[in-house]
Amino acid sequence: MGTDGARALLERAGTLTLQTGNLLNWGCLRKKCPATPGEEVRDCIQKTLTEWSSKIGQDLNQEILEVLECTVAQAIEKINPEERDELKVSAKLFIVGSNSSSIRDAADLACSALGVAQLDSVIIAPPPIEDGTSLSLEYLQPYWRELENLVQNKKIVAIGTSDLDKTLLEQLYLWAQVKPSSNQVNLASCCVMPPDLTAFAKQFDIQLLTHNDPKELLCEASFQEVLQESIQNTKAHEWIPLWLLRYSVIVKSRGIIKSKGYIMQAKRNAS
Repeated sequence: MGTDGARALLERAGTLTLQTGNLLNWGCLRKKCPATPGEEVRDCIQKTLTEWSSKIGQDLNQEILEVLECTVAQAIEKINPEERDELKVSAKLFIVGSNSSSIRDAADLACSALGVAQLDSVIIAPPPIEDGTSLSLEYLQPYWRELENLVQNKKIVAIGTSDLDKTLLEQLYLWAQVKPSSNQVNLASCCVMPPDLTAFAKQFDIQLLTHNDPKELLCEASFQEVLQESIQNTKAHEWIPLWLLRYSVIVKSRGIIKSKGYIMQAKRNAS
């Protein structure tokens, strides 16, 4: 019954929120080491959808839920308030649909999932741009304003960027009210940090970090494919991912990861 019940719920809902919970609690993923961040995301979404759909009972078939919460209950792990000061909660946010208002939803859901009042740091990956268009300060500004609002409202402590070259990072730094505290550089595209970027970051105390995420960690087609594989005969083409957030909870004194997971949101476009 599980898949039929899940399909019926998906056909009536308008929004799907998916939370993997702490991946370190997933025995099956511990044994398997995904080759790439993209494969890890697909694996996690697929296993969460499959597990969630298997638990849907027939009694839910008639219940219309506008927002579906898709989680693996046993993997959900909130932070103990007594331990909060010893932990650093950081996140990287990938906007899939170019909508800056997604940022607030992502931060709120991450705080709620982890049981915290604020995130210590959030890095935003540049939102998707049309082919033939280059990333510009004007394009980044609405997203950065949303992040600044969250800092001012004490929802996030520090905000950072990803994949900005020296010119764009300098433009953002000079324009922004809340300055970027970090910038991630993809080592697949450059084995050595560009000297001009290194010099600028050092001058303005911006931490340079490395990453190996693809440009699109989760595209629309990939999400629809995973949805179709997990819940057979569902109208996967109607579902559009809005954003994906990857979080990690690190024990400050020891530098070890206590918790890691993904949260994502998708909307149904039934037209």
